[in-house]
Amino acid sequence: MTGIPRLLLTTGDPNGIGPEIALAAVAELDDQAPVVVGDRHVLQPYAERAGLALRAAQPGAAAERGVCDLVDVGALAPGDLAVGQVTAPAGAATIAYTAAAVRLAMDGSYAGVVACPHSETAVHRAGIAFAGYPPLIAELTGTPLEKVFLMLVGGGLRIAHVTLHERLADSLARLTPELVTNAGLALHRALRATGIADPRIGVFGLNPHAGENGLFGDDDKLVTEPAVAALRELGVPAEGPVGADILLGGARHHDAYLAMYHDQGHIPVKVLAGRTAAAVTIGAGAPFASVGHGPAFDIAGQGNADPGAVLAALRLLAPTVFRKAELTSSPA
Repeated sequence: MTGIPRLLLTTGDPNGIGPEIALAAVAELDDQAPVVVGDRHVLQPYAERAGLALRAAQPGAAAERGVCDLVDVGALAPGDLAVGQVTAPAGAATIAYTAAAVRLAMDGSYAGVVACPHSETAVHRAGIAFAGYPPLIAELTGTPLEKVFLMLVGGGLRIAHVTLHERLADSLARLTPELVTNAGLALHRALRATGIADPRIGVFGLNPHAGENGLFGDDDKLVTEPAVAALRELGVPAEGPVGADILLGGARHHDAYLAMYHDQGHIPVKVLAGRTAAAVTIGAGAPFASVGHGPAFDIAGQGNADPGAVLAALRLLAPTVFRKAELTSSPA
């Protein structure tokens, strides 16, 4: 037995590379391995290939070399497994794995959750409304949606996003000082949870050059400037708004950045980190991260998928580094 709660690792879309890279990660991490959440019949052939024995998971049980502890969800019927294909049953199973893992993490049995890649198309084919993990994790943890955000980590950058998977016009219309402030607070708490005692946050401007004193619109004067002022009043050392190109193209003396919309934050991280980026849901009650790449249906089942991204996500969310209790603490 061990006194340190272990992480949970969901297999993501069972038709993609998720099951393969999950077990590759378990094999590499040995006595630090996570507990896998998925379906036994999906994982069995990959376990045999990796030289792992599947064992029913027990909370508190220590990891053992050559063993994969498994929470068998039973979400996908054996006849519905279709490796390499985008299907509704696989999309529904993906969400079922996530829900099971988050429930276990919320009751304190495990330290947090890392998810292997999913397919948004498959999830939508299952009739499930899905706009990325933050809204789902908010729902599963009972956290208000406007308090939960995504932070992308990779290439030496940490960038949280105020808005995410939505039409750009809708994203811009939804931005308010309150929403930006909430995102800044969630980012500050997440950074402190990783051990940064007094994190410095750079806030991207909404318009080019953060509006250039009104030359390019008054959106920053109305939205991002009041949010930065509010964060400072709450004890968060935020700076900005400043144009994203200026903040990222200079000395980069901040610990993390706050982007206003998806591409503003995703492009720099993906350029620098490629497929090794990790996506961390912040602001909810359970530490949650996912890989920054898709399910790679074209190579699923072939035995040559790279587990690098899932290993990076697991190490990022390791219980000795990312502490659940501090994720929802006050900024001061």
